[in-house]
Parts: sequence; structure tokens; C-alpha cells
Amino acid sequence: MKKTMILAATILFAFGAKAQTEAHFGIKGGMNASELHNANGGAKSDTKIGFHAGLLAHIHGHHSNWAIQPELLYSLEGAKQTLSGIKTNTNLSYLNVPVLVQYMFDNGFRIEAGPQVGFLMSAKQKTDNTSVDVKNAYKTTAFSIPVGVGYLTRSGLGFDARYSFGLSDLTDGGSKVRGNNFQFGLFYQFSDPKIKK
Repeated sequence: MKKTMILAATILFAFGAKAQTEAHFGIKGGMNASELHNANGGAKSDTKIGFHAGLLAHIHGHHSNWAIQPELLYSLEGAKQTLSGIKTNTNLSYLNVPVLVQYMFDNGFRIEAGPQVGFLMSAKQKTDNTSVDVKNAYKTTAFSIPVGVGYLTRSGLGFDARYSFGLSDLTDGGSKVRGNNFQFGLFYQFSDPKIKK
């Protein structure tokens, strides 16, 4: 997985070194629909609704349809489970850093994919009215691959939808739990609010 992150950094460096680039910063936020998948079986988790919010830097070369977009996002993820009538809510808070490669169409639409590393900020399980800190049961980092589409209007306001495929085991107990997350978000670019001609 470290090789994947090194490759992403290399692509970003090469993109900036070989092309005249411009960075356009923005903010974004939206909804999460996440779940936890246990490869060893066990109870199936239900979808948990959360949210994400943070910053983006859209970097593209002049006269190019390609761009790199690193982001810094707070993301509330996790899952819900019901066992023997008892409901358990798992809340996992991450600071996610995706580095997306985007292809921009001339009509404002984009497709995107790239590596993402998430840094665990907190982990809690709530059963009825009792909340327990379970951060020690989870690894401090998580790796995934977000794939999605987006659209930028001429005003600088846009929206995107992406699905993050979990690649790494989230837990320290060897249970092979991976997290998948669907995101729908709105974003605003402060500069260059126009569709590429």
C-alpha cells in the first residue's frame, strides 16, 4: 500500500514538473452512506448515514483535460448492526486524504479515481444509551480507492458522487473488516469558476 501512495506522489510531482499548472482551491461537504464488511463472515452490517466536510485543491495543466485533485476531509463513517434485537452503532471518524486523478470533459463533467489514506481520529460503539471507546481495536490508518463522477458549473458550484472501495483491514484483531463508503457532495471552487473551453 505504501507503494501506491508513493506512486500517487510521483504522479503529482511529474504533473507539476512537466506542465504549466494552476491550483484552484475550494471547500466541499456532503453525505456518507458507509458499511463495514467482515471477510470472515458474521453478522451483516447495515448502512450508516454520516457526513464529510473539508478542503480541496484542483490542479490542472493549461490546455489539458487532465487534473490532480488532493483533498483533506473529515469523514464520519462506520456501520449499524442488530444482534438478538440489540442495536449497535459503530462511529468511525477519519481524516481522509484522497489524491484523485480527474479527466475533465468540455461540458463540465469529470470522472475521477485515485488512492486515499484515512487517519483514524476516534472510534466509538454505542449500544442503547451506552457509548464505549473502541479506538484501540482499530488500526490508525485505512486505505481505499475512491471512484466517481463530478460536475462543475460556470458559477464555481459543483457536485460529485463517489464510491470508496476499502482495501485494508481496519481492525487489529485479524477479523479482516473493510470499510466501503458512498459519498454525495457539493463543492465550491473559489477561483477559475468556469467550464474548461
